[in-house]
Amino acid sequence: MKIEEINYDVLIVGAGPSGLAAAIKLKQLANQDKQKISVCIVEKASYVGGHTLSGAVIDTSSLTELLPDWKNDNSPITTPVTEDSFYYLSSKYAFNIPTFLLPDTLKNDGCYVVSLSEVVKWLGTTAENLGVDIFTGYTAKNLLISASNVIEGIETGEFGILKNGTKSDNYTPPIHLKAKFSFFAEGSRGHLGKKLIKRYKLDENSSPQSYSLGIKELWEVPESLSKPGKIFHGFGWPLGSSNYGGSFLYHMNNFQISIGLIVGLNYKNPWLSPFEEFQKLKKHPKIEKLLINGKRIGYGARTITGGGLFSLPKIYFPGGALLGCDAGFLNPAKIKGTHTAIKSGIIVAKAAYLELKTKIDFSLKSYQEDFLSSSIYKELTKAKNFKSFMNKGMFLGGTLFKAERLLFSKESPLNFKNKKEDHLYLKKAKKVKKIKYHKPDNKLSFDRVSSLPFSGTNHRDDQPVHLLLSNKETPLKVNIPLFRGPETRYCPAAVYEYISPTGQPTNDINLVKSLEINGQNCLHCKACDIKDPSGNINWITPEGGGGPNYERM
Repeated sequence: MKIEEINYDVLIVGAGPSGLAAAIKLKQLANQDKQKISVCIVEKASYVGGHTLSGAVIDTSSLTELLPDWKNDNSPITTPVTEDSFYYLSSKYAFNIPTFLLPDTLKNDGCYVVSLSEVVKWLGTTAENLGVDIFTGYTAKNLLISASNVIEGIETGEFGILKNGTKSDNYTPPIHLKAKFSFFAEGSRGHLGKKLIKRYKLDENSSPQSYSLGIKELWEVPESLSKPGKIFHGFGWPLGSSNYGGSFLYHMNNFQISIGLIVGLNYKNPWLSPFEEFQKLKKHPKIEKLLINGKRIGYGARTITGGGLFSLPKIYFPGGALLGCDAGFLNPAKIKGTHTAIKSGIIVAKAAYLELKTKIDFSLKSYQEDFLSSSIYKELTKAKNFKSFMNKGMFLGGTLFKAERLLFSKESPLNFKNKKEDHLYLKKAKKVKKIKYHKPDNKLSFDRVSSLPFSGTNHRDDQPVHLLLSNKETPLKVNIPLFRGPETRYCPAAVYEYISPTGQPTNDINLVKSLEINGQNCLHCKACDIKDPSGNINWITPEGGGGPNYERM
């Protein structure tokens, strides 16, 4: 079959906050000048917002810049923060931390509790109303690169390829989407973003990137316990002070609570399971009393790019640019990235529009320059040492960051940079204490397999596995003998199982025969791509439309 080619002025990969903001801003600028600019977004989820998951408490400053009248535009952003608290948790107690002891970055005055997937749906409708073409259920599989090493667009994934690599009767060939500029807004650890960073050496002057895994559930609770706008952040138990991370609990409207745990993927103990730590969190007395008479209605997980300023790559390259979490604009000290993602979309749209209008040299160098004078850069500069401080322990790190903010109100002269990738922190299993987790009670705590239906995850069973091993022997020769199969614990979707000769799951070094990859379970969180101790797992896009189908997440 002949491959169809479709051309646009601007192609955007990913219908998240940054990609949609860029599309909206481009159309606004074009309409203002009565110009015609064609814009396309390709989104791998079956619908806009289907793969979007976040806490979320958002800062609306960038949204107001993009859509000044958003409050009167039927937006789903309707629940302002009414009560803001931060706790240190022990296994039984919660100690409220006074506001004056907290860095000002953790304050949420003027912010809103939202479902980010609902916000993204609304932004998608706004973009379409402005004339943006959005193709949902299509993956951006490969880069299209010219002979002069310029990104010309992307090739979408095929449909109907069977597990053995042959074409089914329902085979549909890929499409070539080409553009003068291509923006990559895939989210954390983007499949093509990773390739672009490597190809153009965008990170040669950057510190190694740092990630966290966020695991979240959505609960319905009795009306008497629902307090829309009330938010809770915690640290300490269950992760302890040596592991980077913390918990959140946000009261939404409709008697719903968003609860989750964020775990830094630079943790050292291979026995640690972020999913099981999250199950423990829900048993804390302060949280249990909210959930015990409630009902779980949603589950999901995703990684968060949070290395900060020093880990940012160069954000433009010949023919395109990186946006949002594909670049790493989240402010870890603020625990927020939606406003910075939207702002990055605004900045790149202005840069691209000027180039399309003037036809000077079709370079997005001005995107990099404008970023350096933007609110994002100023914000990330103030928090540049946060992640390095916190890696020294949550207590010490928090104290150091608070002290730095008090001593240097504008920019600190100190520079502490991340030194190695997250997977290199993992210690050998025999050198650390094994962590034992309790069986789920199926009231507050659950297992991974029974949690997956609450994410809406679905993949065609007979498609090729989209989790590729660079070396198929590494799991048996390295991961099991040295680390006791950490992929069976860091994956929040039970994708990886070590199998015995009898076909039963096992982590017994003497019984393991093979590693089974249950790709149909995948939540697209990318934790395996980041945390595998040998960097042996490569996450690529499955067939379009597969993966989670998040509602209100």
